Amino acid sequence: MPQLDILLPFSFPSPELAADLLRALRLPAFALLAARGMPGALQTSEDFSHALPHEAWLARRFGLQAGTDESGSPPVAPAAMAAAGLAPEAGEWFMLQPAHLHVARDHLVLTDRRQLALHEAESHALFDSACALFEEAGLPLRYGDAQTWFLRSDDWRGLKTATMDAACGRNIDIWMPRGTGERAWRKLQNEVQMEWHAHPVNEARAARGAKPVNSVWLWGGGDAGQAMPQPSYSHVWASGWPSALAAGKGNSLPADAGALLAAAPGRGLLLIDDLSAPALAGDWSAWLEAFHAIDEAWLAPLLAGLREGKLGALKLVTSDGNRLRETDVSRLALKKFWLQPSLARLVP
Repeated sequence: MPQLDILLPFSFPSPELAADLLRALRLPAFALLAARGMPGALQTSEDFSHALPHEAWLARRFGLQAGTDESGSPPVAPAAMAAAGLAPEAGEWFMLQPAHLHVARDHLVLTDRRQLALHEAESHALFDSACALFEEAGLPLRYGDAQTWFLRSDDWRGLKTATMDAACGRNIDIWMPRGTGERAWRKLQNEVQMEWHAHPVNEARAARGAKPVNSVWLWGGGDAGQAMPQPSYSHVWASGWPSALAAGKGNSLPADAGALLAAAPGRGLLLIDDLSAPALAGDWSAWLEAFHAIDEAWLAPLLAGLREGKLGALKLVTSDGNRLRETDVSRLALKKFWLQPSLARLVP
């Protein structure tokens, strides 16, 4: 019988605003699934973890726990390269992503990558200017897409890095790479920042009111010579690096929940990331709107599919910046009519 894991990053409301947000939420499908499902223990992470709880959850699901423990962020670069159509030679490859840093009162803060809206032509131009700097240092650079490049440095094995979302909105000093190679990395990062300070791409972006691309973020280091674990999922509907880990089983989001149910996944993973951007930006009005859309477009028809036997079970995975909970829902659980729909489990 088909089973589906539904991962909803940043579905827990801000603790400071939880009471008001819960009053404003209208999530009939989610409330029923959460109330009648079997909740697991609340999982918490340390305040300065280098991967968010849902990122660590994904790393465990795809057999990357050991690499994540060692390097802080999931070692996803080799898989992401393969998914981008690149064939990396054996060695230690890292994700290198264009970024915007803004100056706070006494430190630099990493902006959410989703706010950059970086075009392919802009990214290629910035990549070409950075490429000379890295290759001069003996570090090959490869282009994946507008937001994802790849850097090889075998001497930096074991370098502890943080994902972009884990560092987003915070003083970057705490999440900067640590370990062998950190000084060399900081030097190169500074050189890129100087190279891009007056780059034509950033001058054009400034003219139209867009944030400048003024830095790069390094994370996700992994050995391309090591075989990647095979996923246990038959279907993965996701974007970005989680899709890359699906080893050919990854798909972009289907047109609708009906198309997903028609695929009849043996065991599927659906990652809906529409809540991350508003949560990271503190735009709770947009967060409410996005959650309502998820409930209507995805959770309600999937709940109907569970009732009709098109799915045998659902797992809801809810999280925020340092907490995560799994809730297992079976067809039989839906018959617990005495349990009224409730959003109480959105307040861990």
